[in-house]
Amino acid sequence: MQTRPLGKTGLQLPILGFGASSLGQEFRSVTLDEALRSVRVALECGLNFIDTSPFYGRGMSEVLLGIALKGVPRDGYTLCTKLGRYDLQHFDFSAKRVAESVDVSLHRLGTDHLDIVLCHDIEFVEMQQIVDETIPALRKLVQSGKVRFIGFSGYPQKIFRFIGDQTAVDCALSYNQYTLQNTRFADETVPYLKAKGVGVLNAGPFSARLLTNAPLPAWLKEPESVKAAARAAAALCAQRGSDIAKLALQFSCANPDITSTIAGSANPENIRKWAQWLAEPIDAQLLAEVQAIFAPVKNLGHTEGLAKNN
Repeated sequence: MQTRPLGKTGLQLPILGFGASSLGQEFRSVTLDEALRSVRVALECGLNFIDTSPFYGRGMSEVLLGIALKGVPRDGYTLCTKLGRYDLQHFDFSAKRVAESVDVSLHRLGTDHLDIVLCHDIEFVEMQQIVDETIPALRKLVQSGKVRFIGFSGYPQKIFRFIGDQTAVDCALSYNQYTLQNTRFADETVPYLKAKGVGVLNAGPFSARLLTNAPLPAWLKEPESVKAAARAAAALCAQRGSDIAKLALQFSCANPDITSTIAGSANPENIRKWAQWLAEPIDAQLLAEVQAIFAPVKNLGHTEGLAKNN
């Protein structure tokens, strides 16, 4: 698996990272065997950057990940978790909860340090608290040795400048905004982060199943015009004997300015397939035709969190 440097951290991450949200049964019921094999296969295939959160499965993802990583040398993977979001409407970015959350994550994950900790979905709260309280609390944990690098994640592009203009972080994660249909992250934000030396992370190359042949989740917020374009693009790929998910993954991972793109699955065969896809060249002609289908709805998205944070 090809790797790229993450900002100024000194970390070298694979261009495809393993998202452990599926281990928390966020999308479907998962057996213990599936969860454990998924992590092992991800590591075998070079997806040794692993991303999780206390929010995923309300702790289940971290617990199962900790079990799966037992016996794996700690220098064999880079571990990222998050804090601040604990349920759909439960957010707590206070300094007190920062310290507690990191200790709980360390216990669940069975490790003495976390490589990266991100403030999770900061667009749902008054973001000044992240600058004034949350990040300073995280810096104390860096000094203590429990955490190596810190950052934040979210959906609206506005959040990246809000934080970056006021304080320094090591990395930042955007999701569902660098895909076949939506490239706002690269268009609007990546040059800004790079200029500041902030490591660039991307998640959701399949845009919550939009860019796959799987049934769309009921909670998907994209406009109907975007869904219709995605179905047309998927049909075109199928006519050409390909899979829109393959094109989506290859496209998201190809950008040299994005260190790592995170994709999640509790199906070991999916993970093997992803690694195989990345070893193959992208079909430039098919990509151009799919991008033409998406052109009328390019960069259309939705609002997330507080209106003023969008």
